[in-house]
Amino acid sequence: MTEKPSKQLKLHSKQTVSDAIEDLFRHNLDYLVFWEPKARGWEENEGVHQMRVTLRRMRSALNTFSKAVPRSVSAYWSDEMRELAGELGRARDLDVFIDETLGSVRGKLPLPGGDRLLALAEKERALAYDAVRGMLDGNRYARFKEGFGEWIASRAWEKADLGKKERLLLEGDLVAFARNVLDRQERRVLEVGNHVNKESAAEMHRVRIEFKKLRYAAEFVSSVFMGMDTFIGQTKGVQDLLGIMNDVAVMSHLLQDLLKAEGDPEVLGYAGGVVGWRTCHYHHLLENFEALWEQFTEARHPWWKKSAVVPYGQQPTATQ
Repeated sequence: MTEKPSKQLKLHSKQTVSDAIEDLFRHNLDYLVFWEPKARGWEENEGVHQMRVTLRRMRSALNTFSKAVPRSVSAYWSDEMRELAGELGRARDLDVFIDETLGSVRGKLPLPGGDRLLALAEKERALAYDAVRGMLDGNRYARFKEGFGEWIASRAWEKADLGKKERLLLEGDLVAFARNVLDRQERRVLEVGNHVNKESAAEMHRVRIEFKKLRYAAEFVSSVFMGMDTFIGQTKGVQDLLGIMNDVAVMSHLLQDLLKAEGDPEVLGYAGGVVGWRTCHYHHLLENFEALWEQFTEARHPWWKKSAVVPYGQQPTATQ
């Protein structure tokens, strides 16, 4: 059995930006391929989850490094990653609904219809995993793995028609580049998050998207700066809250589709109870948004601390 690769790549402060790009994408492509066998069935549904997250993480990395590798160079791969992640979406949404949503309310709602709703969801999940296996065995995914692997191995971004500024960035210091990226993305988070109307789903969704980009960027370079784990931990409360908000929205759309031909009032009543339960949970957590946001905004920026850079060959710690 192939050894499971570490989820977190260890970049180091002596690398150029181009070196970091090669290592980052090679690591994530290997991680994606490792999870393929486990994505073929829902018995161990972490497979689909990890493949989908990895594709999204790689798309976010293309955005993170876009000042050095412009979108005109990376757009094809970004589009392919989006499409492939989308093909995993239905299976993942049903996994979450069955295992987390229905699992969390089972035995707590004094309503009939739960077993029937579960059976409907499991039937749909079986169809969704048929589609996942078709994707994994299909030509598009095979071409992506081969082509993206070659793109990485040949460092094709270096051969693209780049401007002088972009070439200087690629050849330049990873530490300086990472500091600028993190500063820029944090400003975007603050722009959409400060004074956000927390009752607006659209505004909160924008916060979630920008927050996730910051979280990914911080994780990419967490081994370069001391104390990054602490900073990432201080963003977790906001991100978890926004994640539950997204789960509620996905669940509502999923149920509309799942129940479009369902006439059993007990099933419909139970589904309404599930929506109410999860929505109530979200609004209860939403009461803590201001406190969680304040914790994030007051977090220290480890990438600008004195002696923040991890010496090459050492491991970063949260307290250094």
